[in-house]
Amino acid sequence: MDGILGTIGTAAAVFAGTNVDDIVVLTVLFLTSRAAGRPRPWQIVAGQYAGIAALAAVSAVAALGLTIVPDAWVGLLGLLPLGLGLWSLAGAVRATRAGEDSSPVVATGVLSVAGVTVANGADNISVYTPVFRTIGLASGLVTVAVFAVLTGLWCAAGSWLGSHRKVVAAVERSGHWFVPAVFIVIGALIVLESGVLGRLTGMG
Repeated sequence: MDGILGTIGTAAAVFAGTNVDDIVVLTVLFLTSRAAGRPRPWQIVAGQYAGIAALAAVSAVAALGLTIVPDAWVGLLGLLPLGLGLWSLAGAVRATRAGEDSSPVVATGVLSVAGVTVANGADNISVYTPVFRTIGLASGLVTVAVFAVLTGLWCAAGSWLGSHRKVVAAVERSGHWFVPAVFIVIGALIVLESGVLGRLTGMG
């Protein structure tokens, strides 16, 4: 019993420590859902689960000694939220010039939400891998179950934080600038903090 509780505690600590920034992303996604109708709440939840499942699966495979994406290049995944943000920002600029209303939507469905989740948590793989490497199958399954429960709690927290009427109203007014900016900053930070630019230019 103590072993199971220890595994649950460790899994919870690992998940919470590596996914604090996901709360920001989920809050923004739920805000845009309420302000613009997309992505739908179920798509956000499904995309988040798919993204976390992908990260856990890649980590489990890496724990067996099979590297799918070399650690040196995972930072390139940051180009996904960066690209989504720039695309949405360009749409907002075009709409403003044309005198039209623009939507604050960046991620539009399950796949784009999952992609942002994976990109935002790509560095988690380096933390999850040694965890899966040092625990057995039973503890690994418990860890995955804890991740699943906490992913649901993360989604609930993001939905709650993104439900305040004043904030939703603010996103409806200026979200076409704010939401793309958040994704651009997230993508840029992933790329810059990974050091991948230095490796690409031969300076890393």
